Amino acid sequence: MSPNSVLAPAPADIRFDDGRHPRAKIGYVLLATEQTVQDDVLTLRPPGVGIHFTRAAIPDSITSESLAAQAGLLADCASTLLPDGSLDVVCYACTSGSLVIGEERVFAELKRGAPGARATSLITGVIRALKTLQAQRIVVATPYLDEVNQREVDYLEQAGFDVVSLCGLNLEKDSDMVRVAPDYIAEFALAQDRADADAIFVSCGALRTLDVIAESTIVSAVTVACYRTTRDHPLSGPKDIRISPLSPLKNCSRHLDASNRRASGDLVGIALSLVSRSPLARG
Repeated sequence: MSPNSVLAPAPADIRFDDGRHPRAKIGYVLLATEQTVQDDVLTLRPPGVGIHFTRAAIPDSITSESLAAQAGLLADCASTLLPDGSLDVVCYACTSGSLVIGEERVFAELKRGAPGARATSLITGVIRALKTLQAQRIVVATPYLDEVNQREVDYLEQAGFDVVSLCGLNLEKDSDMVRVAPDYIAEFALAQDRADADAIFVSCGALRTLDVIAESTIVSAVTVACYRTTRDHPLSGPKDIRISPLSPLKNCSRHLDASNRRASGDLVGIALSLVSRSPLARG
């Protein structure tokens, strides 16, 4: 260093801590067209948990073909999430894409891009939640085209469930799915109720179910997707923090208990909107 340099030497005793997100760092691979999941996950983020997003290219057309094409993009997308290797969990945040591609392929691609993180997906949480609720016979409400709806029926039945009925809104554009009015989502879900079904499952993170949780005891896709990923990494710190940011879950648990359904912390396995049939019938 020259005698006239204005650059001072770096101090030798720099102090470090665990950063802003000491409890966990979670990454979400979103569709390029996504407009709902990111806002809702950030709203529901537990303290001390870092949320990181990346997006996979897709046209504004949600079809079996466009969703299947996502498989080849997941590894590269996941690799952009905290390349220092500190990511704890990586989630493919698309229900229809998860089931069209298949969980095994989704996990493999995510792990290829983020080998140090635990891989999960929205359909993984859906299946865990339905099994936790002991819901065998289900009705499903979606915004999708029937070509995607049939894939969902097949996937859920292969997972061991009896799909009593599935009704879709026949929307192709993600930009239309994100504009379905929240009050209509609740009406649409209720309209699918069947006396011989154990649960109503409302599929698609693009739907703004979070906006109507208070009125209809709907558990938001993104609420529990966020919470599912925190469960996939043991969080440090006070245990009650794992539950307190997600009051809608507690509301749902109360209704489930009232209808003699088993409800526990494992409700966080729901990765899309899941509505218990009996509480819905009661309004």
